[in-house]
Amino acid sequence: MHLPWLQPGDPFPDPAQAWDERQPAPGLLAAGGALDVDSLQRAYASGIFPWFSEGQPILWWSTDPRMVLFTGEFRLHRSLRKTVAKFAADPRCEIRFDSDFDAVIRACATSQRPGQSGTWIVPAMVAAYQSFHRAGFAHSVETWIDGRLAGGLYCVVIGRAVFGESMFTRVPDASKIALAALVAWCRQAGVTAIDCQQNTRHLASLGAREIPREEFVQHVKGQAVRAPAPWQFEPVYWDALLPHTSEA
Repeated sequence: MHLPWLQPGDPFPDPAQAWDERQPAPGLLAAGGALDVDSLQRAYASGIFPWFSEGQPILWWSTDPRMVLFTGEFRLHRSLRKTVAKFAADPRCEIRFDSDFDAVIRACATSQRPGQSGTWIVPAMVAAYQSFHRAGFAHSVETWIDGRLAGGLYCVVIGRAVFGESMFTRVPDASKIALAALVAWCRQAGVTAIDCQQNTRHLASLGAREIPREEFVQHVKGQAVRAPAPWQFEPVYWDALLPHTSEA
């Protein structure tokens, strides 16, 4: 069960070399290295992401299968559809992109999730993604209500490859509205998939599904070299989502 140990700047192993289900941490690919902008960019463009807890070294993963939300398969269930439509029509409500990335990632880091005693968004990760944001690769999608940040998410965008990272909410459904806004942006930008990394019941309920790692990596390599779309949200983008999304 040899695990490659990386020095800063080292190339990443082929994702196909990640541990499989016969080993203690399926999807684990390497340890060590650095969380600088270059390393993060190379990792994501190869279908690799960092994930570790406080006190652990940097751990790099490429899971198989990979959970992906294809934007054309996004399920906006009836109640959430009504919530999103009401939000989109309310002048007190707005979606902002990158208005306060630091507040979003800090909120994600401190949000407590059921069954979790801590967070993987440790201080080193927060600092790394703040640098990644300043370099133009990490972004926030923010739900604002009455001038207050009500919820949101942050993600990574390389070319037209989009990788979801984490969400938080302070108002019911605010994070789901942010995800719906991201899907709406993706549809108008010609982005066909959002990486979700891990399989959860919540993501599956929204239409995400698992695909083989090899298929995912090929998708990412093709999308990462495309010219990026403007990172901005306009209210008209809701039209790409609301009339064409299936109800359930």
